[in-house]
Amino acid sequence: MKVNFTSRHFKLHETLQEQIKEKLESLERHSFPIIHVDVILYYERAINSIKTCELNVKVKNKVIIAKETSEDFLKSTDKAVERVEAQLVKFFDRRKNGKKSHSIKYAELVEEE
Repeated sequence: MKVNFTSRHFKLHETLQEQIKEKLESLERHSFPIIHVDVILYYERAINSIKTCELNVKVKNKVIIAKETSEDFLKSTDKAVERVEAQLVKFFDRRKNGKKSHSIKYAELVEEE
């Protein structure tokens, strides 16, 4: 998985970059076929600002986007990773089950009546 970092209005430290990469590795434990991740970090004001983390995750035929804000970049990243993980599980579950499984369940319900 390739990870691209963009930091707006500040220089991203390597320690923060490594911590975010570790959090993104948790997505690989589900064996999702992730091609690359774009991490965009920014804040609104220099002092007492709200930090925002935006994740753009590219899988085979879809881009999944999550944007979270908090008072710390790591907290924002944690929330965004959780959101991306939920979206990936939902996307691949639907893809695996397909629409046919829903129509079969509906047909079974109609036959029972």
